[in-house]
Amino acid sequence: MSRTRRQWLGYFLALIAVLLIYQHSRVSSSGRNTVSETPTPIANDNIDTPDPIKPEVPNLDPLTPPNDQLQPGNDQRPESIWRSLPLRFPATSNFPPLIESRQGIPRIQASEFSPVTTWFQKGRQAAVKDAFTKCWDSYKSLAWEADELIPMSGLPRNDIGGWALTIVDNLDTLWIMGMEAEFKEAVATVVEINFENTQAPEINTHEINIRILGGLLGAFDLSGDHRLLKKGIEVGDMLYAAFDTPNRMPIIHWDIHRATRQEEQIAEEMASASELGAFILEFTRLSQLTGDPKYFDAAQMVMEKFNRQQDVTRLPGMWPLIANARTEIFDGDFFTMGFDDSLYNILPKAYMLLGGHMSVYRKMYEKSTRTIAGHNLFRPMNSQGRDILLPGSIHVQMTQNGKPRTQLQSQVHHRACFSGGMFALGGALFNIPTHHKIANKLVDGCTWVSQKMPLEIMPEVVEMVPCLSQIKCPWNEPIWKQEVWKKVNNGPEPDPDMDTDKYISQHRLPKGFVDIPDKGYNLRSEVIESIFTLYRVSGREDLLDTAWDMFESIQNATEIINGNAVVADVTVLDENPVHIDRMDSHWMSQTLKYFYLLFSDPDYIGLDEYVFNSAGHPLRRPEEELVP
Repeated sequence: MSRTRRQWLGYFLALIAVLLIYQHSRVSSSGRNTVSETPTPIANDNIDTPDPIKPEVPNLDPLTPPNDQLQPGNDQRPESIWRSLPLRFPATSNFPPLIESRQGIPRIQASEFSPVTTWFQKGRQAAVKDAFTKCWDSYKSLAWEADELIPMSGLPRNDIGGWALTIVDNLDTLWIMGMEAEFKEAVATVVEINFENTQAPEINTHEINIRILGGLLGAFDLSGDHRLLKKGIEVGDMLYAAFDTPNRMPIIHWDIHRATRQEEQIAEEMASASELGAFILEFTRLSQLTGDPKYFDAAQMVMEKFNRQQDVTRLPGMWPLIANARTEIFDGDFFTMGFDDSLYNILPKAYMLLGGHMSVYRKMYEKSTRTIAGHNLFRPMNSQGRDILLPGSIHVQMTQNGKPRTQLQSQVHHRACFSGGMFALGGALFNIPTHHKIANKLVDGCTWVSQKMPLEIMPEVVEMVPCLSQIKCPWNEPIWKQEVWKKVNNGPEPDPDMDTDKYISQHRLPKGFVDIPDKGYNLRSEVIESIFTLYRVSGREDLLDTAWDMFESIQNATEIINGNAVVADVTVLDENPVHIDRMDSHWMSQTLKYFYLLFSDPDYIGLDEYVFNSAGHPLRRPEEELVP
């Protein structure tokens, strides 16, 4: 069936879905039971349309405490062991106070979207919500209060601290999708979580920050329920204790038991640079909401160190994958965006969240993207002649005369596909037209990789033949096959006499692909996140159909009886794909959330009101009139 016929069929089915949902909503609203009262009621208590709940934004200045009880030093402020722990190394930073305004930030979202196009997305939106509801119901019945559900076994899993990660991570998703009763039940569970102890020998403070603290703050910013902010303060105080090291660099793999025993802490010698630099959004928002500058100061002190190191790494403008947090030496030789999106992606967002008053984030963004565009991005050779870009990695070797020599590694990680959204956001924020062009090529590149797979899903890692030029790149089949041969014979099992055509067929390599080192799909969100951001920034309508095709492909390949599961191999076309028994929380809190928002009214959770942190949680920006 042609795309046009499928599209009109989709519109017809969407219309039927809207009418059915409307009728069901009217019937159910007349007999809704009373739910126990919460401090801030959810907006739109009587829902009689298929539209999601329009959040009732808290009536607060986002840069001042929400009420007197939460002001620093007040005896009624929530107490926890983390607040009473004495600091061995108190902060000595003296950053200026946060300013309560926006300064010269333009409108980010496109000014116009087709009303007919957005209306027809309601059926698609309902399908995404159905997928989420199935996963949520399975988690509730089989793994409630556990971190995650093991979907095929139907068992709970706790390896993120045992603090009900899936619930906290999806508070804002429940709100966004209008799941009122589920949201209230989840909040009632979250307020009882004890963040003073864990059975885990150590926790990853980066994951706790972006998922749990970010989840609590995002849900508070949407709902205004102050109980969530109080829990956010508890988590923020816990994470703040991880900064109590001689140089105030945070410990990423952190033994909280040693911290509660008040044993001396020291930063790690090997840590992910992205994880070290990923606290600024959540800690800034927590300081804005409480009026306590200590959180912002702690994260900003780390970012100042990143700022000083940016021009002196082996690839100036970027930071290496691994850094020595103890000595603050950033002398690694591998530069990539493929293992974590938390560092480069937050730079324009920090600028937005801080109201445009800290130009250092604009400078860091512009320096990093200049290097990324000049070194990491490459045009893949493809038989369709598509003018697209993909994000690779750079290995820097020092020559005998002490000069750096860069080598492109054209492996593309699914996680690096956040870069399209980053360039789209930064291009709109800082009025850089070339970044908008790059964003379109990156989004088209990552979706093209997805479409070339038999299951039409982008695998975790692929390797391509890079073009020698981004301007002109004709297809050359002998060169492609030569690169496949070289890849095999430079590996651990060389075979100089290999039949290249047979190897390509056996390993299911599409034209232009040299290798697919990881053929799985871990329910990731980065491709759809970039599609969502580019659509909101540009209004490019074809992205909606691209996203819907992507959702159908993912749902067809990953859906199981208890929700969805990781696919082992997206290069095998099978009605019953092999699954891996895992459903990470990010499937619901990021992937399905971005699909849902993409098919929502474009003004719903708009980019001019919110920034999304690295785990997909919307944090409310300072309010002031936008620059036209």
